[in-house]
Amino acid sequence: MKAVVLAAGEGHRLWPLTNRRPKPMIPVANRPILEHVVAALDAAGVSEVILVVGANRERIQSHFGNGEAFDLKITYTVQAEQLGTGHALLQAADMIGDRFLALNGDRIIDPEIINAVQKRYESTGDPTMAVTRVDTPSDYGVVDVANGTVQAIEEQPIPELAASDLINAGVYAFSPDVFAAIRQTNTYGEQALTDALETMIDTQRVQAVPYDGLWADVSVPWDLLTVADTLLARETADTNSEPATAATRCETAIANGPVQYGSGVEIESYTTLRHSVALGDNVRLYPNVTITNSILLSDVTIKSGTVITDSIIGANTTVGPNTTLEAGPANVVLDGTVYNDVTFGSLLGDNVEVGANVTIRSGTIVGSGATIDSGTHVSEQIDDHSHVTRG
Repeated sequence: MKAVVLAAGEGHRLWPLTNRRPKPMIPVANRPILEHVVAALDAAGVSEVILVVGANRERIQSHFGNGEAFDLKITYTVQAEQLGTGHALLQAADMIGDRFLALNGDRIIDPEIINAVQKRYESTGDPTMAVTRVDTPSDYGVVDVANGTVQAIEEQPIPELAASDLINAGVYAFSPDVFAAIRQTNTYGEQALTDALETMIDTQRVQAVPYDGLWADVSVPWDLLTVADTLLARETADTNSEPATAATRCETAIANGPVQYGSGVEIESYTTLRHSVALGDNVRLYPNVTITNSILLSDVTIKSGTVITDSIIGANTTVGPNTTLEAGPANVVLDGTVYNDVTFGSLLGDNVEVGANVTIRSGTIVGSGATIDSGTHVSEQIDDHSHVTRG
């Protein structure tokens, strides 16, 4: 089967990381989210992938090219406007033969779920979707299943009214009939794939395939840390891992827990890396730095004595000496929604300059290109290209 991957999402709640990169290209465990998805397709035996791309699509196309480097044939189609997941899938209608897989490009999964969905479809001929259990089903599309078939799907129901703890896992197998169902749906100017599935449920069986393996959704910044923790635990067998040959770590530096090193990483004396830490290419850590459960993208520089906890540092950002990125419960506002009592440090965008002796409070988000002067205390949100001065 061909596979269509929906990778046109803009990811407003992941600002400022999505200023210049589409959401599926945010690195997790030193690989873009979408690369994890593509790797799962390859491992499942899929040989041809159609990527539905949108804003900043050049980042995706330059990374994946024609797919040769990933042992796949990759082609592209563009969703020029964000008009729903069904609308995104429609953009690939002319590129599909008789049957195909469809996946979300921002959810990291194992190959087993792809194989299971494909097998069920081939045995029944019915449209098929994967379902999985989560702790907070009302955050997603809740699926009511009976006798192995989907009875109903409800997007983000009131928690106490959720029909089950099963949700739509975002992996499907369809015939081209799904495109007619999508064209029949239009809710508030958008065509959602789940609405099309509801239409299909009224006239035919929709198979439900249960899945309890890796299913990692990235919707908000702290999801990146949770997913990275899961992937690093799986990918790093030695919890006191050694740097790759293209990275150097001083003998007095300590790694307690899984650490992933990009190429060209330099770690100087008495630096400590705790729990789950991912260091992108060309990261430089000066002496006496302490980093816990954090992600540093490429070309980041952290000066001496800085402490970073539960945080994400964007590409080409510099953090001055003796600076602290605090962590703890915080209320964070993302795209107009308030998330209460979130355990999170900070998110610094790309190309940020942070001075010495700065304190960045938990829950702070600093926009790309911002400058924070030495000795300042920073909290809440800082706009892109802002200049924060002391006093």
